[in-house]
Amino acid sequence: MLRSINRLINININSNRYKLGYKSYHANRFCSISTSSTTPSSSSGATILESIKNNIIQDIENNSNDINSDNRKFDVKKKLENVPSLNEFMKNNIDNQNGLVEDTGLDVNHIPPYLEIADASGEGRSVFVESYGCQMNFADTEIVYSVMRSAGYTVAESAKSADIVFLNTCAIRENAEDKIWFRLSELRKQKRRQGTVIGVLGCMAERLKQKLLESNKSVDLVVGPDAYRSLPSLLSRIEDGDQTAINVMLSADETYADIAPIRTNSNGVSAYVSIMRGCNNMCSYCIVPFTRGRERSRSIHSIVDEVKQLSADGYKEITLLGQNVNSYNFIDEVVEPLAEKKEKEVLTPREGFNTIYKSPKRGVTFTELMDKVSLVDPEMRIRFTSPHPKDFPDALIELIKQRPNICQQLHIPAQSGNTEVLERMRRGYSRESYLQLIDLIRRELPDAAISSDFISGFCGETESEHRDTISLLNAVGYENAFMFMYSLREKTHAHRTMADDVDVETKTRRLQEVIDTFYSNLRGKSKAEIGRRHLVLVDRISRRSKDHFVGRTDTNKKVIIPNTPIVNPSNSNNMEDIKPGDYIMVDIVDGSEITLQGKPICKSGIQHFKKNKSIL
Repeated sequence: MLRSINRLINININSNRYKLGYKSYHANRFCSISTSSTTPSSSSGATILESIKNNIIQDIENNSNDINSDNRKFDVKKKLENVPSLNEFMKNNIDNQNGLVEDTGLDVNHIPPYLEIADASGEGRSVFVESYGCQMNFADTEIVYSVMRSAGYTVAESAKSADIVFLNTCAIRENAEDKIWFRLSELRKQKRRQGTVIGVLGCMAERLKQKLLESNKSVDLVVGPDAYRSLPSLLSRIEDGDQTAINVMLSADETYADIAPIRTNSNGVSAYVSIMRGCNNMCSYCIVPFTRGRERSRSIHSIVDEVKQLSADGYKEITLLGQNVNSYNFIDEVVEPLAEKKEKEVLTPREGFNTIYKSPKRGVTFTELMDKVSLVDPEMRIRFTSPHPKDFPDALIELIKQRPNICQQLHIPAQSGNTEVLERMRRGYSRESYLQLIDLIRRELPDAAISSDFISGFCGETESEHRDTISLLNAVGYENAFMFMYSLREKTHAHRTMADDVDVETKTRRLQEVIDTFYSNLRGKSKAEIGRRHLVLVDRISRRSKDHFVGRTDTNKKVIIPNTPIVNPSNSNNMEDIKPGDYIMVDIVDGSEITLQGKPICKSGIQHFKKNKSIL
């Protein structure tokens, strides 16, 4: 009976498809349509659903000659206001082992149990989250802490002192999962001694699901990346006697936009802001669409409000995050009701790039979001990761050129330098189109630092195709790169249709050649930095010496500067100590492959540096 709630009633009239009925929000979301105070109180579930269908069909028949499609859609939408909500449906119709039971006394406004937060369950108990993998996982950890604190839990100082330990996991490569299995073996000993509750969160939880619970690693809880709101209620079930709990349902709309992150590990200088989740690209090697779901974007208002709050709290740098961050495309369904919708242009990739999915309707784009965010605070740096090359329109490059607080450090993942390999990877571009994008960026942003990702030994990769990747490294001259050997992931297109036919020895050799080529080019780039002037944002005191600070340039190069008083032009040229969060004008005097040595000139800022870079 309840299964029918989630089915869409699809009616095709004159090529117009109406999708009406209850929309599934998966296990951790409401299933709802606008509630009505006039809902029948004694109809059975089957009668209600049949009534919905008949009313819709009658409505369309009555309006079949109406040439105004928008008005007809609006009339149908109004008709649905009389459809009962899920709670009203459940109030009158509960299907249990004894059959349908009428009038259960269920409160119509009651929150479903899988969304309910049990305040008492967290009293006196502490939680600690260990994060692995990408920046999105670290941002998600801040969401998890917020959810847990709202339910009455406290944040432990370490895993050893925690009542509950969550591992927020990565599944992108086999090596990442091996780390988690080893860590679970360690935590099993703590569980025996202290009774610690152990939970696995994130992508590995989504990918392996039941295997984690059935292993001998003593896992109590498995929760996917879209189900963090359910953590308190799942923990309550464990405490009430259930041995294990699991929620790995993916969501079509979850962005956690209404949850304020708790930044327990923040230095007070830099912060992550998640703007979208999921990925539609379906690259043949990648597990992310299967563990993170389809793309959905946060509202622009919630993002801008969070950035404003971070600025008010004194943060000097934010990084906008997403699995495919520059495909951000927010469409506000509330502001734009069904009757007022018009045909929209679609959001297409840049010329020379393509996708395997249908282009979505154009909403608020990533370029428009960057425009709004960069205006919040001209003295706050803006970074973003991880993007896809197809979503770098000319307008975005021009905006970066015009706004000095948008950092000129661009991550543009290539994955391979060979067109045939890129086609097997389903990347949606050729070597030539990728290089055309790089050439455009070099012309418009000559000081920009470009980083990339590379996979060695993908299915069918020949020695000649590998050499094309080496030549791409030499042609572009990346400032940073993430380089890995290919690791076959179940469920992916490559797993289903290709053979992992490059042996480990060859993969290892090719990867080492990629790494050696990258660092060879980087040494030359580091030497070229000597004598240049940069604006450095101070992150922290050096771990090696209290006599030095560590900071980063606009291009994300690490710089070590001495801990010494310097002039502050904005304070009558008084001498002041350096502290984290300060912008310092620095001359580069030395450097290795990954770290530069800087001589501090004076305290500065983004606008001050732009005006005085070549004067002082």
